[in-house]
Order: sequence, then structure tokens, then C-alpha cells
Amino acid sequence: MKRLTLLLIAFSFLQVPFSHAARKIVLDARIDEAVEEFYALTSAGRKLAAKSAGMLVFPKVGKAGLGIGGEYGEGALLIDGKIVQYYNTASGSIGFQAGVQTRRQVILFLEKSVLNTFRVSNGWEAGVDGSVAIATLGAGGEIDTKTLNQPVVAFIFGNKGLMYNLSLEGSKFSKIEKKK
Repeated sequence: MKRLTLLLIAFSFLQVPFSHAARKIVLDARIDEAVEEFYALTSAGRKLAAKSAGMLVFPKVGKAGLGIGGEYGEGALLIDGKIVQYYNTASGSIGFQAGVQTRRQVILFLEKSVLNTFRVSNGWEAGVDGSVAIATLGAGGEIDTKTLNQPVVAFIFGNKGLMYNLSLEGSKFSKIEKKK
């Protein structure tokens, strides 16, 4: 019971920033900021984004867990630098995990066929509907060459807080409508 109470407190802490993301204009600004931070982080990532069929950007994903965990964030799919659809990401998990964290995620679709499958789905799940490779950056912001051969590559950055257990497996991405 103690764990559940702590989890609910942590999740309520995380939900405060997300309630402000409900407005389209605010979310759009946060997406632009996340893209600029991503480009400043790695020149290799910028080049890869330019070659990608689409870029899914989540400017803030919150995760909390203590045995039982969950995460949530809102973002958008960009094609040729323009927002074409808004999405949320959510997941729940049970197992060894502890902490509270917020982070930014940029997911690049490097193959058009995988992007098309993602766009027509009613809820695309990482690890089930498609594999997502998490990019690791080396010296000078270079990307691991094994990662470059994957059809979907994710970049996680801007971490705030402490969370053990970093993975996109089981994250579900669903279309949402945004109000002005």
C-alpha cells in the first residue's frame, strides 16, 4: 500500500507539467525547442534527421515508478519539418524500477515503409509493432554505426530526475487531437 501511495504522489507530481501541454500552441513551442536542443546535441543526429522519412518528437515524457511504474508524454510527428499529426506515448510496467524522471525523446523513422505502418496504426507499440534502437552517442556526438542500420532510431536526452530502467519497449504511441 505504501508503494502505491508513493507512486500516486509521484505521478501527480508529473501530471502538473502535462496539464499545461494540452494547448496546441504551447505544445508546438515545446516541440520546436526540443528539436533545436536535439540538433545542438549532435550534428550526426541532425544529418540523420534530414535523411529520415519522419521525426516523432516528445518534448517531455514523465516516468515514475516504485515496483509499478508508468510514463506519459505528448508530442508530434514531423515530416519535412512540419507537424502532420499529434501523438501521445504511454506505458505501464511492473518490475524492478524506482524513481521519477522527465526526458525528451526524438524518434527517427529511417524507412518510409515503417513510417507508413506507424501512421496507419491505431496504437503503435515499440517492441511489438516495430523495433526501436536507442542511439548511443560517442565522442564528438557521433552515433554508433550499428544503430544507423536500424529502421527506427530513438534519441533520449534532457533527463531530469533519477530513474532506473531506461527503455522504450512497451511504449504505445497513439494519435491525439490538439485544441488551439
